[in-house]
Amino acid sequence: MNSQFDELDRKLLACLQTNARESTSNLARHLDVARSTVHERLSRLERNGTIAGYSVVLGPKAGERKAQALVLLSVQQQQSRKVVRELETYPEIKLCMTVGGQYDMFLTVETDHLEELDDLLDDIAEVPGVERSRSVIVLSRKFDRRQSTSRRPEDSSNTL
Repeated sequence: MNSQFDELDRKLLACLQTNARESTSNLARHLDVARSTVHERLSRLERNGTIAGYSVVLGPKAGERKAQALVLLSVQQQQSRKVVRELETYPEIKLCMTVGGQYDMFLTVETDHLEELDDLLDDIAEVPGVERSRSVIVLSRKFDRRQSTSRRPEDSSNTL
């Protein structure tokens, strides 16, 4: 995050990540500042590109939980682009990042059922150019700042 942000900016952004539709008045009350201060901060954060927009994030249907895994891949360097192109064909792969260290890529994957997740992990490991993979199954989500309705620690009994 930009070093020019102060504590109020960080708190305001955290509130918006939890609920981007929160009213300026409620944000001001929660942050214990004037409504005009919140409005000015929001305008500045929008102008400087920190806040690029507001959106609706659709949640799962009631009672529906997805099977998720975090996957690390070691990839033959010469095959990296081909591996990425192949991974892009799997809609269950929600995120693919290159990383430094012992592994080369980090994926987040999501399926409707554990059996499908098991098959997907096998398929990923067999992609030409993938030398080895390591997977961990997600048991629960404590919070996710990429979504407008993040879970709080007190909701820890909820699983994905």
